[in-house]
Amino acid sequence: MKEMKVLIFAAGLGTRLKHLTKNKPKALVEFNGKPILEHLILNLKSQGFNNFVINVHHFADQIETFLKEKNYFNSNFEISDEREMLLETGGGLLKAKPFLLNSENFIIYNADIFSDINLAELISEHKKNKALATLAVHERETSRKLLFNEENELCEWKNFATNEVKIAKKTNSKLTAWAFTGIHIVNNEIFNHITETGKFSIIDLYLRLAKKHKISAYKSNHTFWFDLGKPENIKDAEDFISKMQLY
Repeated sequence: MKEMKVLIFAAGLGTRLKHLTKNKPKALVEFNGKPILEHLILNLKSQGFNNFVINVHHFADQIETFLKEKNYFNSNFEISDEREMLLETGGGLLKAKPFLLNSENFIIYNADIFSDINLAELISEHKKNKALATLAVHERETSRKLLFNEENELCEWKNFATNEVKIAKKTNSKLTAWAFTGIHIVNNEIFNHITETGKFSIIDLYLRLAKKHKISAYKSNHTFWFDLGKPENIKDAEDFISKMQLY
């Protein structure tokens, strides 16, 4: 893990958290006595990661101050600065390109995801399949899902509430719908194939690239997964930690 970097998406406005993000970035909203970002960094460090790139926009200075006060968790941090314009996930990836070229593969992790997903297994699966990107997926109630063929290759995105469909490639194979965890691993070869500029979605990028490149699914075997971008989920995560005596 020593050489591999982790790109943490922490630039979001945190609009779903409403009053909690009026004066602070979503990544610094606290649960169980620590900011979301601290939980994530400690989790990543426990799995052997020490090289981080973090994108910032909303109250960016607070994240920089927090990292400095924590002595950067005795790790290496690089800041991908989106103060001038929030670039969404795809644009955020492209903006961070200069920091990621020296990592053949890198993890991308949404700052508001709290999970015990085994990243070593994700990395192993990604390398075994020689994929351009491997997305950790799971079963979860959500209207928007990614559809994969029997070889676990991305074929479609579908909003089951509206029936909107985005097709990456047509197939006669049976498709399985999975929810995306917000955790993925990418080969830096992807930068040779990005033609988009400005703001764009990384999921739309994956759908375009899946026509010619292997964008794979990894079925995550995690014990827990919480999207802390929603207030009710923060309470659920705190209750879970208390019951499971995680800390």
